Amino acid sequence: MIPEIKICGLKSADAIERAVRRGASHIGFIFFEKSPRNIEPDIAGKLADAVRGSVKIVAVTVDADNDELDEIIDLLKPDMLQLHGSESPERVLNVKAVYGLPVIKAFSIRDGDDLAKIDSYIGIADKFLFDAKPPKGSDLPGGNGVSFDWTLLRSLDEGVDYMLSGGLNKDNIAEALGITGARGIDASSGVESAPGVKNLAMIDAFFDAVRSARPQGV
Repeated sequence: MIPEIKICGLKSADAIERAVRRGASHIGFIFFEKSPRNIEPDIAGKLADAVRGSVKIVAVTVDADNDELDEIIDLLKPDMLQLHGSESPERVLNVKAVYGLPVIKAFSIRDGDDLAKIDSYIGIADKFLFDAKPPKGSDLPGGNGVSFDWTLLRSLDEGVDYMLSGGLNKDNIAEALGITGARGIDASSGVESAPGVKNLAMIDAFFDAVRSARPQGV
């Protein structure tokens, strides 16, 4: 079974068109000034309009306040929100109540203790995203091009709906799917020729690798 595929950190019309044409289920726009993938909400909204209705549009934020979310939602009109900071379960509930949108809650994983932190969000977040812990010195909570020990996910209850992220690329996606059986995957730096610059050939190669993979599940 082909997993859901989210291409994140998009900034150009050609990359969006290619991702959607190749079968992306989600596209992500990042609203975080420190990121090389940061985009202004009005620009993201115009880019999203070209594919609206054919793919789920995700707004990715990091500990954003309601004023920031108001602007993003007004201009982008996303289908989902991805909270990639230290948002508490109470904050996730508040965001869902205020905006009426499903929420993906991201977690940075290095060990089993990190994974256990999802427990208080189960039944609150609509989906989880598991990324790797940032390398020392990085200001970015995600998009660092590093992976974590995927075997940790074998301990998850089968009912936990998640996307696997963190350094996924054409060379390791088959192994990642084979170990985790993930039903959703998220790629960003793994389809870039430079930070924040999506590469059409790398997008094609990633989708080709996903389709040729034969996940064994867990």
